[in-house]
Amino acid sequence: MADLIAYKCPNCTGKIEWNSTAQSMKCPYCETEFDLETLQSYDDALTQTAGGDGETHWEQPAGSEWGSGETEGMRAYHCESCGAEIVTDETTSASSCPYCGNPIIMTGNFAGDLKPDFIIPFKLDKEAAKKALLQHYEGKRLLPRVFKSQSQLDEIKGVYVPVWLFDAEADGNMRYQAKKVRTWQDKGFSYTETSFYTVTRSGQIDFERVPVDGSTKMDDTVMESLEPFDFSAAQAFRTAYLSGYLADRYDVSAEQSAERANTRMRESTKQAFRATVQGYSSVTPESENISLNAGKAKYALYPVWMLTTSWNGNQYHFAMNGQTGKFVGNLPSDKGKAWRIFFLVTAIAFAACWFLTGALSQNGSNPLISAIIALIIGGITIAVLLSQLRSVAQQTGAAQYVRQDGLRLAGRNDLFTHKQTERTAIPGANQGGGPSSGGISGGISGGIGSTGGALDPFNTRD
Repeated sequence: MADLIAYKCPNCTGKIEWNSTAQSMKCPYCETEFDLETLQSYDDALTQTAGGDGETHWEQPAGSEWGSGETEGMRAYHCESCGAEIVTDETTSASSCPYCGNPIIMTGNFAGDLKPDFIIPFKLDKEAAKKALLQHYEGKRLLPRVFKSQSQLDEIKGVYVPVWLFDAEADGNMRYQAKKVRTWQDKGFSYTETSFYTVTRSGQIDFERVPVDGSTKMDDTVMESLEPFDFSAAQAFRTAYLSGYLADRYDVSAEQSAERANTRMRESTKQAFRATVQGYSSVTPESENISLNAGKAKYALYPVWMLTTSWNGNQYHFAMNGQTGKFVGNLPSDKGKAWRIFFLVTAIAFAACWFLTGALSQNGSNPLISAIIALIIGGITIAVLLSQLRSVAQQTGAAQYVRQDGLRLAGRNDLFTHKQTERTAIPGANQGGGPSSGGISGGISGGIGSTGGALDPFNTRD
């Protein structure tokens, strides 16, 4: 049995030993007994999901070269303030930076860089962007009343933002600890039975065209807030699409952008696997190993309207998806109005709570409880109203870029390991000769793969 001494208890991680009296493996710390056959299955499950996350090796875009005469008539502009490099055709003049609003100077003819593989042409015009800005103000209760009338639209420009698009296959091996809890009671005791499971999942999920902003001047959270762009409307790049618009030159390589794509794909992979573990009271990840393979990157230009307004000595920047019309940009708040709404809501909530607690309780109204509930309601109300002013938020995953076949499970196993039953005396009840005080009674029953000598019916293996 020397090879079994290394087993760890799934319950308390203590070292499991052979118990000659019980004729089974038993943990000397929590006294859980284990079935040998299923203990081996548990160990196999741990082995299969062991190891660290694999490294991702991206196939860098070779990048097509600019054809003869393709860059003729294209001009390059440079912003001395934020460093933006803007490209456009010779018929479109640029006097200010679309990112920071400072003057930019023409540096000459455009040359160099990779040629974009794709471009999504602008579908919405400047007037649509102006209209969207006014609509963005509507319904914001905490927006200063004078902001709409006194704010000045300083700049509005259509910009093609450089974006790296990443494809990858994610292979996952996940292990979770899951619990099922059942409660009941008799005349003298209440019982809580907890069944423990080791759940493993393995499989693959493919991602397609996860976008990462390739410009340091463009706020990454703003670009992610404008997603999704409809790639079905993408076209092979042609310089003619730049006519009348500006195009930012990428200054972040595909290799540098890959880390953000990896983070988003890993997060969505974890969520997809976790969604397959159902029917439990609680699920806790123990091991989440993900490797991204067959990584490829393409270079594209996405259409964005950039708008800048000024009010009360401050500048406010907004952006609109030039294809779908999605509009984002954080707005200022009126602190005085926020406090007035808070006090009004709190007062109304307090009065309502005072009346309800008085009507429902034989002891009359409780002012402390009413005040606490009213303050919570007032705080939640202000938090909701403030959230309406904040539309810029970083994406947490890449679920919308999962290919249609979704998650393909290669293996799934829900392995019952052991069971614990806690018996607690009900105060004042007749225990009928049982324990006079609460506590754990009956010890820990079952073992890995066994409940009274029989395998748990939930245990499945594909």
